[in-house]
Amino acid sequence: MSQRITNWAGNFTYNTARIHYPRTIDEVCQIVKQCKQVRALGSRHSFNTIADSSEDLVSLEFMNAIAELDWLQHTITVEAGIKYGEVCEHLHHHGYALHNLASLPHISIVGAVATATHGSGLHNGNLATSVAALEFVNAAGEVVKLSRADGDIFHGAVVNLGALGIVTRITLDLVPAFDVQQYVYLNLPMQQLEENFITIMSAGYSVSLFTKFQNKTINEVWIKKQSDIPAHTMPSEFYRAKLATRNVHPIEEESAENCTDQLGVLGPWYDRLPHFKMGFKPSSGKELQSEYFIPVEHAYEAFMAVESLHEQITPYLFVSEVRTIKADDLWMSPCYKRDCLAIHFTWHQEVDAVMNLLPLIEAKLAPFNPAPHWGKLFTLSPEKIALRFERMADFKQLFKKHDPDGKFRNDFLRTYLP
Repeated sequence: MSQRITNWAGNFTYNTARIHYPRTIDEVCQIVKQCKQVRALGSRHSFNTIADSSEDLVSLEFMNAIAELDWLQHTITVEAGIKYGEVCEHLHHHGYALHNLASLPHISIVGAVATATHGSGLHNGNLATSVAALEFVNAAGEVVKLSRADGDIFHGAVVNLGALGIVTRITLDLVPAFDVQQYVYLNLPMQQLEENFITIMSAGYSVSLFTKFQNKTINEVWIKKQSDIPAHTMPSEFYRAKLATRNVHPIEEESAENCTDQLGVLGPWYDRLPHFKMGFKPSSGKELQSEYFIPVEHAYEAFMAVESLHEQITPYLFVSEVRTIKADDLWMSPCYKRDCLAIHFTWHQEVDAVMNLLPLIEAKLAPFNPAPHWGKLFTLSPEKIALRFERMADFKQLFKKHDPDGKFRNDFLRTYLP
């Protein structure tokens, strides 16, 4: 390939035009052996340089098959190029579901796992917590298989940032298929969060708050319930927010055509847990994203600390989404050993302005020990990042075992995991 490609949003151009497209694990092994430096390329939904390479990239988009549905272990094994939207209907047809999904069903499973991407819910771990086993090709071109039977080392390998090698297969835990209803409430006063934050965020299987940080108001509260409650029995008010009477988009002025159905219409898990429909293919939207994780016990204080910057933030913001995520045991997850609040920002693609805003936000969040989303924009120093991930030293030893000479290292990893 002679032309360099960009990420999904178009804000970043990868630094090499040499992209390999293997179709088998053997081909991946041969590519890794031949390359001096190489990185795996997922669905390109990262906003920073985490997947970049100055030498070679491996795209696994043609390795996107379902390898096995295990009826005894209640797991599914898929190849690394498959996306959530390509597996969900198959699972539902066979009576299964994944415990959680991200807002967009169009991202690759392996990429989401590698960066600890998440859905929402105080009782739901991030997407990586459903991983039961994984297979990757290490720097020697050897196939390595790890599962929960390997103990704590497995917890180190799941959220791997692409540092261990090229993941080729992944096995996920399944749960019985379930249906979900979705309701939206409009204009929740932020003051209600001070005393009722946990209650509000526990109102459904998954709850998201959307705000533009204007007028001390949460514009929308999206509540996804694992139930079949008649729509007319839902209260018309929820902590002074009003029940929506039409489908809405997280960005109020946008059309809700491509959003998953609301108004209490019952539907399968895969068509309600994401905010956007499976059949909707997002274009290269001109946006930027950043996200910070804070221990949930500091949720209100942290959120209002960010709100104090509303005059600076709002002119550059499409919308901010606030979610909660259950603690996990994955070394490089921002939610390692701590239930978290996640404050997500979708920005206009004004790079200079946004990159100047991020240090201000990070300074406001500093008392609450924020950790960034690995695949989004942040300016926290490597020293501060190291303090947020207590198992980082163990992770460094793990990736040095599988990549002693730095074949999978790039500038991002050399900066944040020196």
